[in-house]
Amino acid sequence: MRLILGIGCDRNASLTTLTTAIDLALSQVDCGRDDVVALASIDKKNDEVALLALAQQQGWPVHFFSAEQLSKVEVPNPSAVVLKYMGTPAVAEAAALLAAKTDLNNLLVEKYKYRGTDGKNATVSIARGKS
Repeated sequence: MRLILGIGCDRNASLTTLTTAIDLALSQVDCGRDDVVALASIDKKNDEVALLALAQQQGWPVHFFSAEQLSKVEVPNPSAVVLKYMGTPAVAEAAALLAAKTDLNNLLVEKYKYRGTDGKNATVSIARGKS
């Protein structure tokens, strides 16, 4: 399967927090990292160390979108908190859908939230990309 992971995370979340969140989200749909073809997030995360390290380790391209682009995507779980801090009601879900060039019909995991041992939060959404 060709999966695109939308990622949202607290600033300076650890690589362990991100990888654990991703692995747990993938397990929800009986998939693994081999099924992932790309990551996506908000452009405000384009300097997030763990996100960039993860992409490099796995050989995944990362697609970054502006808050304006993300805010135009219909998502099942908009968040007032995300809107307040990021300027868009959704990051993970909207980024996954935009990068996969698809709609809600191909959103396999809506908004998997994980709090790491570092106390940081990560959110993963999974969209099926076009083959």
